[in-house]
Amino acid sequence: MFGRRTEGQAAAPRKSAAAPAPAVPRQEGSAAAPAATAAAAPPKPLPPKQTAPKPAVQARAGDHRSENYYQIKTTIFNALIDTIDLTQLAQLDAESAREEIRDIVNEILSIKNVVMSISEQEALLQDICNDVLGYGPLEPLLARDDIADIMVNGCERTFIEVNGKVELTNVRFRDNSQLMNICQRIVSQVGRRVDESSPICDARLPDGSRVNVIVPPLAIDGPALTIRKFRRDKLMMNDLVQYNSISQEGAEVLGIIGKVRCNVLISGGTGSGKTTLLNCLTGFIDTDERVITCEDAAELQLQQPHVVRLETRPPNLEGQGQVTMTELVRNCLRMRPERIIVGEVRGPEAFDLLQAMNTGHDGSMGTLHANSPREALSRLESMITMGGYALPSKTIREMICGSIDVVIQAARLRDGSRRITHITEVLGTEGDVIITQDLFVYEIEGEDETGRIIGKHKSTGIARPSFWDRARYYNQHQALAAALDRAQG
Repeated sequence: MFGRRTEGQAAAPRKSAAAPAPAVPRQEGSAAAPAATAAAAPPKPLPPKQTAPKPAVQARAGDHRSENYYQIKTTIFNALIDTIDLTQLAQLDAESAREEIRDIVNEILSIKNVVMSISEQEALLQDICNDVLGYGPLEPLLARDDIADIMVNGCERTFIEVNGKVELTNVRFRDNSQLMNICQRIVSQVGRRVDESSPICDARLPDGSRVNVIVPPLAIDGPALTIRKFRRDKLMMNDLVQYNSISQEGAEVLGIIGKVRCNVLISGGTGSGKTTLLNCLTGFIDTDERVITCEDAAELQLQQPHVVRLETRPPNLEGQGQVTMTELVRNCLRMRPERIIVGEVRGPEAFDLLQAMNTGHDGSMGTLHANSPREALSRLESMITMGGYALPSKTIREMICGSIDVVIQAARLRDGSRRITHITEVLGTEGDVIITQDLFVYEIEGEDETGRIIGKHKSTGIARPSFWDRARYYNQHQALAAALDRAQG
């Protein structure tokens, strides 16, 4: 079996060769036979005075690495792949596999007379282990907790978002084939595929980070990979207060909205923090409630013990077996849910979600893309209409008003900061118009010398919101009144 050996054990199996090469003498304590012995002919060492010059290798992600570094890495990687048996390697645990790969790479470096410093060699070993076992050049970026998005535009250009700003890194892939292999490795973990016949795929990493892949022929310049990273430490509402995304009083009101089982719609643009805010709101759900989530790619991180997570499924190679969001939401109603949470409302499932909210599943939540609370309600109406439901506009709007209690608007401002800009109640209709009222709004007051936006969350002076009776029923009305009073002061 391919793996670490104790003293007296035989060398790990290698791929079969046309003619066995003579064994290379091993020193006591050496872990693996030289990688070059598996090839049909042993690799020729670099001639004297032509040994590979030391590349400028840095261990940190994004630092500059010379062209010579990538040439050496490609040579060593190809020799490693010709040597090891990936099938047997897959049977080892991650730590044992990394140790075995490091041993073999060290001996390949010795045989090829590659001159490298200890730090340079360590960086090379880490990169090759990541290529074989992990996500290759993406591993250092995924390890950083300050990165919000990773955007790979082909093998040569990788961008990241840090503190709301997009910047170019020096991370690159060996070629588009390596990038494609990593994309397939990611999506296969959740039972999906991406290739020419299915060139678009939504998936997720084990930590819940959202992944989108689009490959040729749709992506002209090579595979495009986008990863929306999640923090290792789940954000709580207090964290949003510290980041000035919401005021302390506004956070208390949002907590009460979550506790008293208001039906909530979270609206916002791409990258505005809708999913993060939804995660924070779910923190106020009681531990004895049965919660069912429906998502295209499961990314919500609920902490309650009684949670059922559902995920849509794309069609197979024959175009069969697809399970849509609408089917998931409909099936939820047969699973005795107390709350239904839809990761993102995109289409006809909006009708089924509203029906669920109207039929005893109070406290349900969902997100959608819109730039204001009123636009969010209009989009909800449009989704229902596009689903083929032949209902008058007035009927749809009355259904929306009877289902949605609160719309929370999230926005990403021009300086990259994320703010909750509106907490808005849905009151009812007057004629054909939906009536809303704002409880909190974010007002921009200017910007500082560094270009950061200065603003403040302000109460609109509403002392008794429309969900006051619901707050009284759950014995939260005094806390609600106190928060609103402090906000007005």
